[in-house]
Order: sequence, then structure tokens, then C-alpha cells
Amino acid sequence: MNWVIEQTDDLATCLELRRVVFMEEQGVSEADERDGRDGDALHVLATRDGVALGCARILVAEGVAKIGRVCVLQEARGTGLGAAIINACLDVARAQPGVTRAKLGAQVHALAFYEKLGFTAFGPVYDDAGIPHRDMDRDL
Repeated sequence: MNWVIEQTDDLATCLELRRVVFMEEQGVSEADERDGRDGDALHVLATRDGVALGCARILVAEGVAKIGRVCVLQEARGTGLGAAIINACLDVARAQPGVTRAKLGAQVHALAFYEKLGFTAFGPVYDDAGIPHRDMDRDL
């Protein structure tokens, strides 16, 4: 596809995408979605023809890049965009000094998606904003 996926400072657009996907579609509360960590994060934004379609954020600490808030608008799902966003996040993570692993909290229904991208699940299923999740990680 002809997406542009790049690191961005356009937090307002990312927050709007996340509002639509997480708060409107999935019923996540604003308090859970807006956790105050966005100012410390690196953000990745996917667009096509200037229209924002998806995003993610990366929090870096102690050699680990935690990928989170991954979302794709409904009209762009099933196109490969989600995988392309994750791969872009992995590229951004590799570019950070000292980062050797990537981690994420996957919604349980998406475990197979992340496994195809090289992630391995570990630990128990846990509740995050009312949605079952499981931690996953991979080497960079």
C-alpha cells in the first residue's frame, strides 16, 4: 500500500485516532486511555494521501522499547497497515541507543497477529481497561 509511516510530533492527531478506536469503538475510559505518558513517548503516525489512518507510541526505558496504543481506523483494517506500523515501531526502537528488546501488552484476540511479527507471549492474562491482555516481547 502507499502509506507513509513515520515518527511524528503530531500528538493531537494520534490522540484523535486513539479516541476513535479505543474510547468510541472499544469503550475504554478517557482516564485509562490518557495515562499522562505521551509526553515521554516517541510516536509513529501512518497516513495515506495526507489522511491519518493509524498510530502507535513507544516508551523507552532500561534497554526496552514498550510499544503501545497501537490503533488502526476501521476502514484501514485488514490491509496490512497494522503490521507496517509495528515494523515502523521496531525500526524506531532499533534506532534508540542501548535498546535491544521490544515489549507490548497485546489484546488477547491479537496474540497471533503479534506472533507473526516475531513476538512471544509470556506471563498471565491480565485486565487492562476492561480488555484481556497478555505481555509479549522480542529481540531487536
